[in-house]
Amino acid sequence: MKENNHPRGYFQWPLATKPAIVANFGELRPNHFHMGLDCRTDQKQNIPVLAAADGYIARVKIEPFGFGRCIYVNHPNGLTTLYAHLNDFNPELERYVTGEQYRLKNWKVFLDIPPRLFPVKKGQPIAFSGNTGGSQGPHLHFEIRDTKTDNVLNPLLFGFPIADAVPPVLLRLAVYDRTASTFEQTPKLYSLKKTGGVYETSPGLITTNSGLVSFAISAVDRITGSSNNDGIYKATLYNNEVPVISFRMDDINYDATRYFNAHIDYRLRSGGGPYVQHLSVLPGYANSIYDQSKGNGVIRLERDSTYPISVEVLDTRGNRSLLCFNIRNIRSHAQPEITSYPKDPLDFRPGFLNVFDNGKVCCVLPENSLYDSLHFQYRETPMTDGFSIHQLHNGNIPVHSYFPVMIKATVPDSLTGKLMMERSWNGKTDYELAEPVLVDKGWYRSYFRAFGNFRLLIDTIPPVVVPLGLKDGMNAAKLKRLAFVISDNTENIGLFTATLDGQWLRFTNDKGRVFAYSFDEHCPPGDHELIITVSDQANNTIQKTYRFTR
Repeated sequence: MKENNHPRGYFQWPLATKPAIVANFGELRPNHFHMGLDCRTDQKQNIPVLAAADGYIARVKIEPFGFGRCIYVNHPNGLTTLYAHLNDFNPELERYVTGEQYRLKNWKVFLDIPPRLFPVKKGQPIAFSGNTGGSQGPHLHFEIRDTKTDNVLNPLLFGFPIADAVPPVLLRLAVYDRTASTFEQTPKLYSLKKTGGVYETSPGLITTNSGLVSFAISAVDRITGSSNNDGIYKATLYNNEVPVISFRMDDINYDATRYFNAHIDYRLRSGGGPYVQHLSVLPGYANSIYDQSKGNGVIRLERDSTYPISVEVLDTRGNRSLLCFNIRNIRSHAQPEITSYPKDPLDFRPGFLNVFDNGKVCCVLPENSLYDSLHFQYRETPMTDGFSIHQLHNGNIPVHSYFPVMIKATVPDSLTGKLMMERSWNGKTDYELAEPVLVDKGWYRSYFRAFGNFRLLIDTIPPVVVPLGLKDGMNAAKLKRLAFVISDNTENIGLFTATLDGQWLRFTNDKGRVFAYSFDEHCPPGDHELIITVSDQANNTIQKTYRFTR
């Protein structure tokens, strides 16, 4: 890894408040690293958001989840700052964005803005903080990116005045037998105690029957005055005081953030266990955050030998915590030593095209899909509707890339456009349109990014439209907005369109819950006709008409 050389003092704090955070760069989140700072707003909204440095507003993004309402500002030093979960933009920008939404007839937009249109000065208000998108509470999500590569940089390396004299907290150690796949074992977990400023395992000597081992740790960082469990910045593994491997949270690209699932023990976590972060590189981990100049982190243990191991964990301010323990290979001399895996050929391996096809169901995993090897498992459960449930391995094993799932079925031609594929695991259900495979009649295909239980179903049920406070023919003078709750039996809404007196009307859809329009100049006093049209993925469509007076 290259050393960072970020400009300190170039950027100011992006809020008109005392600098404080509720989450840092690299914090562990489902399927991804947290990619910026969550700046504290004390659970309040509409706090002025300030440009962190001179530049110009380059892009604006509006989406129901994710960033919600978001601004990108480009700066002359080659960096970009991002401000997300916003409420209103500044008035001039708000008018421009609204105009573009009406021109494009779409509330969800990602706009490239001409560089000279909205210049900003350092400290200039550009928006107001909020709770839009994937936010779980009011705050500002703030990022610093390399404009050219779009890599997200760790903002805490830029010298923001956030007090931090607290070292990371180490919680547990995990030990893996690397003569086997990490996907097909449960690691041994050891609690930690702090003695004389150094963390130790209990017991202090760890024994194993394996000639190849790797380690993982549970650790969190803390900021002075905060009890939040933030992500750690750097960890280094030492064998007899010689560095073996390290990882450091300097920069990550959004295209690579899903490799998070190779950095943690995904199987352990999805089964209800804790987060542990590997101090080794899984075979299918590309674009890794590790320094592998000394190897991949797997340590060879000679029989009857004891090895002093230590792990150093740092935060961005250099606060340090140290774990020390000994490990010994006690495998009997009568047992042959296994020093590599797999012991036997495994069905699915990282770096290879992996295919399962039994004539009823087929899945094809691209070469970059798996992080470690596994014995693929399958089970079929017949159902009364004629569509079996096909269990493709299990959802506790991560998959990196989308892959096709194909199921063979007999479906009348009139219903092929209504065929959906359902994936379920641990109470979570996803639906995708199942399209006929043209080269092989009778097969239907969808794309998913996880193992689990798959089945086909026919969907002929249109979405349900429920108005909130609006009735056909009413006087709506006392209403401040028009709002509708939209639901569908397959959960996903394909298209929502609203027209008022024949003209497209902008309804917002923050967090995907309610479609809402707040009255403005697009709905003047008088009689009006509102038409709501909603379709699902299978193109089942419902249309509702409401006449009202203002």
